[in-house]
Amino acid sequence: MSTIRRLNFWDSPKLKKMIFFLESGENLRKDLMSEAFRFVHRFFPLKYRFMPESYILLDGKEILGLVTVAPTLGNPYKLNITRLVFDKNFYDAGKQLIEFVTSKYAAKGAVSFTVSVDQCHEELINLFINGCGFRHCSYENLWKFEDLKSPDRVSSFRYFQNSDAGEVAQLYNGELIDMFQNSLKRVGNEFKEPFFEGITNFYKTRYVLEDSVRRRIIAYMSLTTSDNHNYIIDLTESSGYDFNYDEVLGFAIKEIARRKTVFYPFVKQKQYIKSSDKFEEYLHSKNCQCVQTQLVLVKDFYRPVRQEQNALQVFLFGENRITVN
Repeated sequence: MSTIRRLNFWDSPKLKKMIFFLESGENLRKDLMSEAFRFVHRFFPLKYRFMPESYILLDGKEILGLVTVAPTLGNPYKLNITRLVFDKNFYDAGKQLIEFVTSKYAAKGAVSFTVSVDQCHEELINLFINGCGFRHCSYENLWKFEDLKSPDRVSSFRYFQNSDAGEVAQLYNGELIDMFQNSLKRVGNEFKEPFFEGITNFYKTRYVLEDSVRRRIIAYMSLTTSDNHNYIIDLTESSGYDFNYDEVLGFAIKEIARRKTVFYPFVKQKQYIKSSDKFEEYLHSKNCQCVQTQLVLVKDFYRPVRQEQNALQVFLFGENRITVN
């Protein structure tokens, strides 16, 4: 009979086979090393949790699959499924693990679950949508920015302060296309620099741009890296202003160049933002290459789980990584 329990440090030898297949094997090893602290973390109420938590599916002593759930920093009631692994001979393991964590955390007060899946992974998309009741919300594209030249003039962004969080949330929510408001709106705390950010496996720098006359924030940008080599530029701007993207992205490139001499910049395009089409036209004009398209899948805890279908297939899922030739 199969059982599901938390991952612990003593599971490390059993996971060696899975780690062999995972691009993110090193991150999984780090997760195991931090399990001693997470033993205490598990007793926190959901509103105080800030670290990822992993669960494994066991048949006797054999591990059939693993799932990792991470709370959204600043809003732990929104959960993200960040890792799913299951053996090719036990394709139903993925469904069991997903249904387990969604049920468990919904009972603790979680309001939604989100996962981003590469569009080429049709089996996984089918698993989440038809097998586990997730719904396709929108897309996020990642573009490789080839032109590293900074313009003579760059936008006058300043460093984000936590006191800006409420206004940035208002800007972000106001720029969401109406049909995505309920699923993707964010609260101010989600933009704040978290107290425990130092233990995350990525580094993020935040900036805002103000209207010099009205003294209001009209753009928010973040630079995120997990390896100090590849950087993702994420921009949200007010659709009521005409932005010079050369100057905006020029600022981002200049900021990264202050820290690294060799780096690879990528630009995120969020298709659920009002300015998405205009931004995509600009990226095409710069001969940028779209290197990744991810589906944003959402499950609200109060939505009924769909009936299982028999079309599920095997899938091995790890964290997405950017590969530069």
